[in-house]
Amino acid sequence: MTDDLAPRELRVLLAVGQERGFSAAAVALGMTQSAVSHSVRTTERKLGAVLFDRGRTGATPTAAGERALAHARRVLRLLDVMAAEVRGAGRDGGAGDGPVTLAGPLRIAAFRSAALHLLPRALGRLTARHPEIVPEVRIVREVGRGTAGEVLDGRADLGIATIGTTSPVPPELVGGVLVEEGYALVHPAGHPAPRSLPLVDWTENCTSYTREWWAGQEWLPPATVQAEDDGAVLSIVSTGYGMAVMPELSLVGAPPSVEITDLGPERPTRSVGYVTTPELASTLAVRALIRELRAVAG
Repeated sequence: MTDDLAPRELRVLLAVGQERGFSAAAVALGMTQSAVSHSVRTTERKLGAVLFDRGRTGATPTAAGERALAHARRVLRLLDVMAAEVRGAGRDGGAGDGPVTLAGPLRIAAFRSAALHLLPRALGRLTARHPEIVPEVRIVREVGRGTAGEVLDGRADLGIATIGTTSPVPPELVGGVLVEEGYALVHPAGHPAPRSLPLVDWTENCTSYTREWWAGQEWLPPATVQAEDDGAVLSIVSTGYGMAVMPELSLVGAPPSVEITDLGPERPTRSVGYVTTPELASTLAVRALIRELRAVAG
């Protein structure tokens, strides 16, 4: 049976992973390099796997090491949440039946348009009800592993993600749809032939299942302009240079220099929802945030 790992051993792992070296991790932790090396070797023995490739340039996590680091972040986060919830429950004077005070950090990963137009209203409601919660928001591009990857790696408690048939909730996570948003054609206001303009696109949009719809639209040419994000797309379109097909969240607050045209009942849509870990889904702060997200999305 694997020996139990102590929280201190997990913190040493995370320090080595973050600093990419034993010496730098020792400085960050206020330990000696030999103590850090001994701790990592002990953890590797307990887990039965090499967690770092040691080299002249430092320490690089192996595939097993990356998994261990993700689990370490999640375990330590649960210990922090346990302490916060227990302290909050103790503020009712010891009776044990009063409301729990929610306090401390709540880590959220969101892609740009959700962070700009969906999350702020939910956080406003959340902090009004629970002023001691401190939201920590990271803007993450919804490409590759996206916001779900941040949750899986233990860097976020909850992610606002695009989910659906081609982007399902990862099996290690739980989640739900908050809003189904349609796509629309956006083009320079007053342009006599907007469909003749170059098509502007951005990488984040490339993973959308709407590509099947796009492929069937003879009037949509291949994109000749690739922008960094949807905000850049909207800026380019507003200058009169091109047209784009964009989801509704990205068009909130669009400038008057652009015009938004509905694409009809067959328009493509995408699902925007939340993802979290099964263990964090039952914690009070995450549950409270999900309630507020559902309220503003509804």
